[in-house]
Formats: sequence, C-alpha cells, structure tokens
Amino acid sequence: MAILSGHTDTVRSLVFSPDGTLLVSGSKDKTIKLWDMQTGGVIKTFQGHTDKVNSVSISADCTTIASGSRDQTIKLWNIQTGELHHTIKQRGMVKYVCCSPLDPKLLISSSNGKICQWNIDGQKIASESDGSHIAFSLDGTQLIVWNEPDVEVQNPDSRAIVAKFSIPTQSIKCCCVSPDNRLVAVADDRTIYVWDITSSNSHPLDAFIGHTIPITSLAFSSPSSLISTSYDKSVKFWQIGASPTDPVPANPRSTSLTLAPVKSITLQASDGIAISSHSDGVVRIWDISTGSCNASFQIQAKDVQGIDSCLTDGRFISVWYKDGEICVWDAEKGELLRTMNTFSPPIEDLRISGDRSQVFCLGSGYIQAWSLWTGEVAGQVRINCTYAGPILAVDSLGVWMDLPAPKGIQGWDFGVIGSSPVELSYTSQNRPHLDFIGGIREVRSPLPGIQDTVTKKVVLQLPSRLARCSDAQWDGQYLVVGYDSGEVLILECNHVLS
Repeated sequence: MAILSGHTDTVRSLVFSPDGTLLVSGSKDKTIKLWDMQTGGVIKTFQGHTDKVNSVSISADCTTIASGSRDQTIKLWNIQTGELHHTIKQRGMVKYVCCSPLDPKLLISSSNGKICQWNIDGQKIASESDGSHIAFSLDGTQLIVWNEPDVEVQNPDSRAIVAKFSIPTQSIKCCCVSPDNRLVAVADDRTIYVWDITSSNSHPLDAFIGHTIPITSLAFSSPSSLISTSYDKSVKFWQIGASPTDPVPANPRSTSLTLAPVKSITLQASDGIAISSHSDGVVRIWDISTGSCNASFQIQAKDVQGIDSCLTDGRFISVWYKDGEICVWDAEKGELLRTMNTFSPPIEDLRISGDRSQVFCLGSGYIQAWSLWTGEVAGQVRINCTYAGPILAVDSLGVWMDLPAPKGIQGWDFGVIGSSPVELSYTSQNRPHLDFIGGIREVRSPLPGIQDTVTKKVVLQLPSRLARCSDAQWDGQYLVVGYDSGEVLILECNHVLS
C-alpha cells in the first residue's frame, strides 16, 4: 500500500496512463499532479486553473493531459514539459473530459448539458449534442452518455445509439463500461444499476444499494465485479449476477429498477444466506459472509400482507398471504403449489418453520399452523392478550413471541399435525438466541438494537438509518435487518456480545 501526499484539498478525479506507470490527479486545490507509480513521488504539478479541477484524462499516446474545471475551461498540457498547450473556453463548468483510448488526437467533454468533440489542438471537430456524464469503454469503441433521462451507448465516431436504458431519477453521479464491453454501470445517487449492452432487455441486470450518501466514483475491477466509493467514506465491492452454483436462477427481466421496501427477512445461517422479500414481489438471496447478492428474481407476490421465503433441498419456496389465502410458490417450477384459507384480514405476521415443514400465521388473536407441503392444518393456539407483536422467532416446529407483561416470551410446538400445540417454556439454556432480542422487532423504532433480556442492557444499538426498519431476524450470532429503503443490513455479532 502507498499513500500519495501532495494535494491540499479534495481529489476530484484520478486516471492511470494506458501502461499503468503514471497516475494523474485533479483536485479542488485547482492543480493537476502527475505521479510516478513506482516511487509514489510527484513528477510534475500543473497550475493554471482558477477554480477546482473536476476531471482529468490522459491521451492514448501519453503525450497530453486534459483537465476540465469549474472555471469553465478545458486545458491541454504537455505531459513531458508541463507547459500549457491550449485553453478551450466553455459556457459552463466542465464536468468531464475523456481522451479516446484509441485515437490520441480525440477528446470528448461534457459542459452545460452539452457533449463536444475536440482534437488535441483544441479545435471542435463535430457539432454539439445533448448529454451530461460521459465515459469511454476501455477499447474506445463505445461511448456512454447520460442524455436525461436515458443512458445511451453510442458509437464515438458516428454517435449512433447502440443501446439505451432509462434511470428512475435525475441524479446520476458516474458511469463506466466493463472490460469486456458487455455491461454498463451507472451510479444514481446511492444506487448502482447494471445493464447488459448485448441484451435486448431494457431492465437492469442488477441493482445495488449500500452506500448511505451519494456515490463519488465507480469502476469495474473485472468483467463481473464493481468497486464504488462514496462521501460516506467507504469503498464497496459488488458481485454482478448469480453465482453459477446457486440453485435459484436470477430473472433480470422481472427485477424492478429500484429496490422496493423489505417485507420480511429470513436468516438461514447454516446455509450461509439471508433472504429478503420485497413489496414488489422481488426476492433476493444474500451471502452473509460477504454481503453480496447471489440472486434476485420475481414471484407473484406484489403488495401482499405477509411473506416469507426459504431455500430447502435446492428448492426455493415463497409463502405469502393475500385476500384471506396463504399461497405457496415453487420458484424452481415457477408455479403456485397450493393455497390455504385462513384468517380474515388483517394478519400481523407469517413465517416458515425452522425445519421448512410448516407455515405459521398470526392474526385475529390466533397463531395457526399448516403443513408447507400438503396444506393440512397442523394446529391453532389463541393469544389471550389485547396486543401481540409480530412472530419473534421460529425453530424446527416451534414458534416464539414476545407477549406483553407479565407473560413475556412464550412458545408453542406444533409438531404433531391434528393435536393441540404444546406450550414451551423459555429458558436461556434451550433458547440462548432469545437472550438478546429486545428492540430488534420494534419495527417502528428508529434505532433498533439488541438487548440482554436478563440485565435489560442494550448491548448493540444499530445506527440511525435513512429509512424505517421493517423486519429483523436474529439467531444469537447473525443479525439481519431489512429497511423500507430496500437495504439489507447483515451483522456478525459474536465479537459484540462477548
């Protein structure tokens, strides 16, 4: 690792030379610096802009540096002597400058909502066109232009549109092309969208949410992985598409453009995954060790009152409640397996048992259980209190709830179909993961956390989020939380609770 020191204010733009031996940086301190990547030292400092430098680029033959500034100029510098060759005046601040990776004499700039092409002598060589953010592919055969509200893939010479994708808002921050020219990634405020240029499908292949404030830069580290940086001072790594060993195929044609609110979270720590079910019927599978999304796909469960999903024996099963019926969906077959009639609305929660054999439904003062695979009623128990919160936890054939005082934590075993449920007694020995549950299911609490129910001390307080916590699951080691923003938080808590 090396730390390059020299600028006196924020660095706004970085670019490597084609051979990787040089680095150029542009800063809010109004200067451009050329760095030797072998020594980490500054070779030259270029001074001449009167306001912050927004963008820098190096020509394909490594003879010229182009810089764009808030001072409404593009400046072209001799990389050997440091002399200023030309100054190109603009009608507004220059957001981006890009030298062609193929043609050392071609430069493209973005200023005042217009895209212009220049030669290395500072002469305009084509008429202006509409557009803001721009990026070349590595081989120079494609140009990415944001022409609000669309992202266009263009031929740099003819400016013919090869592909076009729409984005939901007007706050695009940056864009880039994968090394194999197949994917386009765009950062729109805090969200990253990825499209397949070679596909006729206009929906994004993937959408990533994780940064808490706007993204500042975006780059492909391989044909299927991305790196992003943000004003939240984090660097995040993203894996695009489903794992080839994942039994659940992604369905990008029906994946929403943005992540809808999380309706439920399922934690399957033994399988290394968490599953988020969203209000628009999109389900996502998360790797709890890396935080990456392994797969996303659509089920027929939009705007339902309760939903839960599980992965069992290589089959992905989703269960939801709507209009008085519980529906069981097999994603592998892409079909509805069965429906079960249950309570009249409203219901408060729905969960699949820990052994993936039963479905629990809470509503109208009852917990009712069904066989997941036959639809047969497994049992029913009445909750004798005016208020019962959502189902707290499930394990094998048991379901647990946190009832109002003086009842506290209470559980029932629905193990024998047709027989009365057996009431379970809570002890920290046989239910250790319930020692730390206070607050994580308080869905209206802006600051959910984990509380030791013996000492009543909060041992982990989650930071304030921009959206409301909609669901959480906890097994004593991992805590997964879903938010109305569509974000999923995964915490490994052993080191905290020790």
